[in-house]
Amino acid sequence: MNIEQQAVIDELIKLLKGGGAHATLKHALDNLPPQLRGVKPDGLPYSIWQLTEHIRIAQWDMLQFCIDANHQSPKWPDAFWPKEATLESDDVWNRSIEQINNDLHQFIELLKKQDIYKKISHGSGQTILREALQIADHTSYHTGEVIAIRRMLKAW
Repeated sequence: MNIEQQAVIDELIKLLKGGGAHATLKHALDNLPPQLRGVKPDGLPYSIWQLTEHIRIAQWDMLQFCIDANHQSPKWPDAFWPKEATLESDDVWNRSIEQINNDLHQFIELLKKQDIYKKISHGSGQTILREALQIADHTSYHTGEVIAIRRMLKAW
């Protein structure tokens, strides 16, 4: 791998992990009172739980697309969003956060090993680079929404 490609990968990893100019998802969710996870402020379509689970599902889908030619994406948009604003238990919350972290780690390992510019053989022109940018952009966008909800709930 040449030095320029390594520099791009290093920057992508920083972008995926978050921080810099933006709050990380971890920071946005840290110290969130459990009773606020499922609250939908007036006029908003989602709770923090729904946003977090949506991030998990979308990131998982993009990772699986990159590594499994037989992967079938969930039906858009319905299967990418939990229907209920509230969640069943702390265990469900913790499993969702754990999968977000594990899938991100797996994607970062993929970035380090694959040619990020090569088209994914079973795709329609996508590359690992494109998927990395999409994961980072998507997570950052919804992290901002989590923070906005926390501010509305006076929990930020």
